[in-house]
Amino acid sequence: MLGKMMDRQLTLDLILERGGRYFPEKEIVWRAESGVHRYAYADFFRRTKQLANALKKLGVEAGERVATFCWNHAQHLELYFAIPITGAVLHTVNLRLFAEQIVYIFNHAEDRILFLDRSLFPLLAPLLGQLPRLKTIVLTGEGETPPAPAGKALLDYEALIQDQPAVYDYPALEERTALGLCYTSGTTGEPKGVLYSHRSTVIHSLAACLPAVVNLAETDSVLPAVPMFHANAWGLPYSCVLVGAKLVFPGRQLDPASLIELMASEEVTFSAGVPTIWAGILQLLDQKPGQLPRLKRMGLGGSAPPRSLFEGFRERHGIEVFQGWGMTETSPAGTHGHVKSSLPQSGPAHYDIRTSQGIPAPLVEVKGLDEQGKEIPWDGKTMGHLVVRGPWIASGYFNNPSASEALLTPDGWMRTGDMITINAHGYIKITDRAKDLIKSGGEWISSVDMENTLMGHPKVAEAAVIAVPDPKWQERPLAVIVPKKDHSVTAAELRDYLLARMAKWQVPDRFEFMTEIPKTSVGKFDKKVLRAKLT
Repeated sequence: MLGKMMDRQLTLDLILERGGRYFPEKEIVWRAESGVHRYAYADFFRRTKQLANALKKLGVEAGERVATFCWNHAQHLELYFAIPITGAVLHTVNLRLFAEQIVYIFNHAEDRILFLDRSLFPLLAPLLGQLPRLKTIVLTGEGETPPAPAGKALLDYEALIQDQPAVYDYPALEERTALGLCYTSGTTGEPKGVLYSHRSTVIHSLAACLPAVVNLAETDSVLPAVPMFHANAWGLPYSCVLVGAKLVFPGRQLDPASLIELMASEEVTFSAGVPTIWAGILQLLDQKPGQLPRLKRMGLGGSAPPRSLFEGFRERHGIEVFQGWGMTETSPAGTHGHVKSSLPQSGPAHYDIRTSQGIPAPLVEVKGLDEQGKEIPWDGKTMGHLVVRGPWIASGYFNNPSASEALLTPDGWMRTGDMITINAHGYIKITDRAKDLIKSGGEWISSVDMENTLMGHPKVAEAAVIAVPDPKWQERPLAVIVPKKDHSVTAAELRDYLLARMAKWQVPDRFEFMTEIPKTSVGKFDKKVLRAKLT
């Protein structure tokens, strides 16, 4: 027997209409080269519909991929909504990838139209000759207009939408219609396209607002310090419009001092980003406390942050920090590290929980599998391969049958490539990427645990650990260290520090010191670069 409920399709116009109609006075703020700009949700609502009509005039068809190559700003937000509501697919291109990966992604997605920030034209210009399918470039942002590239039409964003009507007739879309396309960063093989649907995005947006996830409300002022060109800026643009929260976009300035200045002036209450950004902010707040009186919550992801980051923000500045785990393939909310009320709310045990990746977000299921495919016990010790499933988890890749087949287990769970333990309360801890685990003398060493321990040293800013070949032990850990500014630290000091916190056989034999650790396009330590350089 079926229930007697309406079958309203879960499509993005539901979020756009709610934000535009019920919160017209709320602000969207963005920083550009000329300064800080702002407009109201009512302006965003009107302009997004004008853009949708402009796309229709350009001949954009249902299912067509429309690319963006942009920083975080209001025009990019308009594209986030206007492209999908027409039935086309928003294709956000990661501008921090290698040139050959960018070319591959454009050609694989078969983009015909590109929205491109003027400031990024010099980056993309040398590649345009390798993009034969790309016919039209629409320039966004500020700056001079370059000459039209050979064989490409060059348009201006504002001129494109200015004469378009502010009323848009939404097409009747099925909720499983593709909404967005985002490619993985291609750490192994070619980048793979994750194809989000309207249904998955709407449900993800609802779940993200829950207290168990990000806990967003109309009263919040939110600064996504994560790029809109990757993983939908962790879904924050869609969730904020859904609840009517103030949105603050930092543009291309993501240095700690600039972020503090913008968060203070716009009274930001919640922000999210990778740990490397927040480590720099913590150092500046320690030097001058009280700069961010309205900031109450911070979300971390991308890589496991050190315990000292959680302790420093909470104990010295009253800011609650939680981390989550996710991937491009999980939209990206997978787990969140909030502390249950039945567990310690302070002290060492509290931070043990904070430094885990938490429990699954509502509607997401996770489990760990051993080498035989059996579920691991919740003992906090046994390691297993993390697999997940849920309504916003990828079931395959765009136009890539072989990778799609390898993505899922025989019973339909998605393989993540992460190794985990699960404790008695259901909290998962990422022990490593399967490819980054170090096997020394038949025993496993977690590079993530060692990195976090090293970054707890008062003189260490960053630490990355990789495996290097060893004739006796098969592999041994090598630690790459970036000292804090105006500090120096020796290998002997670090070795003694580790010996007090882990087994002797786990401690690296070799330490390398750098001024900066190479990072991937999404801010993670780029261990393949380190391996190539140091092994």
